[in-house]
Parts: sequence; C-alpha cells; structure tokens
Amino acid sequence: MFNGFYPQYDLEARIQHTKLDSWGSIPSARMSRVEEPATSDFQSVMSGLVENLNTTMEAPDNLLKDVMMGSENVDIHDVMVAMSKAEISVNVATTAVGKVIQAYDKIMQIQI
Repeated sequence: MFNGFYPQYDLEARIQHTKLDSWGSIPSARMSRVEEPATSDFQSVMSGLVENLNTTMEAPDNLLKDVMMGSENVDIHDVMVAMSKAEISVNVATTAVGKVIQAYDKIMQIQI
C-alpha cells in the first residue's frame, strides 16, 4: 500500500507528561494527597441534604408565583424545569432514606 514505507514516530516524546503520571521523576499527585471530609458527622450531612431538598421543593412554587405576577424574568419553562428537579430530588431522597434504613437493619442484625 505504501510501498514499504513505514513512518517512524517517536510516540514517547509526543506524550505530554502531567503531575498525575506515576512513572518518571515526578511523583504522583494522587498518592501523597489525603483529603479531609468537609463535615465530620452523619447528622450534619443529613440535615444539609434535608435543607437542600426543602429549598428545591420550594423553588417551583416561587417561580410559579413570579410567572403569575407577570414577571418577565421567569418563563413557564423555568417552572417546569424546577418541577422536574424537585421530582428528581424527592426520588433521590426517598432512595437514600430507604438505603439508610436498610443499612440500619443490617447493622442491627449483626450478632455480637
């Protein structure tokens, strides 16, 4: 096809090396870095999720009020998107609560 011509590429020289490479003289950035959790207890995480869910649930009502008052900054499509987000948030919250309850039940079944 190329009459015996095979191009010679130095592929290793063309590779751009980053800090995440584990080989070479640069140590991996992922190996030496340990992140601390932003919150330390389960109660604060769950209360933050509940507050976020409450805000998400109130957003469609507030947007709908703005549309009904004649605000030009809000469109009915924004209300529909907010309603979809609220529905998804409720589904995720329901699933998360179910998983927490399942985990609690499994922990309670452990015999010491």
